[in-house]
Amino acid sequence: MENTFSIATAREHFPALKQDQVFLDNAGGSQVLGSVIDSISQYLSHTNVQLGASYNASRESTSRYAAGCKAAARYVNASDDEVVLGASTTQLFQNLAIALEFNEGGEIILSKMDHETDIDPWLFMAERNKLTVKWWIPEGPNFKLTPETLKPLLSPKTKFVSCTHVSNILGTIHDVKAIADAVHEAGALFCVDGVSFAPHRQVDVKAFGVDFYAFSWYKVYGPHISVLFASASAQKRLKPMGHYFNPSKTLENKIGFAAANYELTQTIPLIVSYLGGDNSGPVFSAITEHEGKLQKVLLDFLNSREDVTVHGETSADPAVRVSTISFTVKGVESKQVVDKAEKISNLGFRWGHFYSKRLCEELLGLDNEGVVRVSMVHYNTEEEIRKLVEVLKKVLP
Repeated sequence: MENTFSIATAREHFPALKQDQVFLDNAGGSQVLGSVIDSISQYLSHTNVQLGASYNASRESTSRYAAGCKAAARYVNASDDEVVLGASTTQLFQNLAIALEFNEGGEIILSKMDHETDIDPWLFMAERNKLTVKWWIPEGPNFKLTPETLKPLLSPKTKFVSCTHVSNILGTIHDVKAIADAVHEAGALFCVDGVSFAPHRQVDVKAFGVDFYAFSWYKVYGPHISVLFASASAQKRLKPMGHYFNPSKTLENKIGFAAANYELTQTIPLIVSYLGGDNSGPVFSAITEHEGKLQKVLLDFLNSREDVTVHGETSADPAVRVSTISFTVKGVESKQVVDKAEKISNLGFRWGHFYSKRLCEELLGLDNEGVVRVSMVHYNTEEEIRKLVEVLKKVLP
């Protein structure tokens, strides 16, 4: 992508955008770069073999796989031995939970703000290691996670803390660096679910100060594969889960379980290149500015209505939120809003709890239909969001 953002140029990279469908469910999965699609086809057509052999096709396959792993590490500002790729963030967190070992009697702190991906694995880990679970529940209506609300829960027994960087419902950005400092001061490990942050902002695990960080490339314009970072120091708490005769020095050795999908891994350099490579800062600055304009169009409308509740930050300031916006309408079921919109438009957005069921039910007090969620990314246009507003004007009371 050019450092000077052009919406027209960006859209040309995504074949799916040429059809008559407006994609506003991007938090569930973004559209895929055309270069990535072509690369998968080429890999399967010419180099679909096992890694590590000496014949030509295998050497090329091995080289492309290794380049994908290195690109993932470089993209998050980690060393090669600090990342592992896998089928999903859920799977990688489960692998990590299996490998992490703590002494009985310790405590872990989890947030009810989170997607169940960042809750279930740690509950399993707590049960296996006989750890006490403490719930971190910030106050509404913004439900912002802060060091101040965390510190009363921390104790000398705290061994592990996990939270989301951005809620996939609320869109609020949490200051994970400040939280990391508080966690480390207590002597615990800190894990962050970056799935809803990574499509919108630059990921730098060293700047964040985290011990573990994961996100999914299929929400960052690539195929269905994910990446997990674990710092070299945090890896000392992991029991290697690989075959006894294999090395156990790197994170992939420890919890990679026979390597990630080959044809998907080898596409990661293309995604990284699109996002600016080692110079992704200017690209994400442009993306942030553009997405800020998109969310302002929608939030200005939603905030103008007394019967609409925007959940999370109501401000359109991109410093405090990303362009994932959820709302409910007084007296109207969330499903009904989406159903009516689909009947009169080509807009694709959704209703539900989006696997953040504890947040929707226990914190927001919503029923099974949850929220209406509109999730925009950089290839969406202001025209599309203005069209959404006009459709909402017709379907809302």
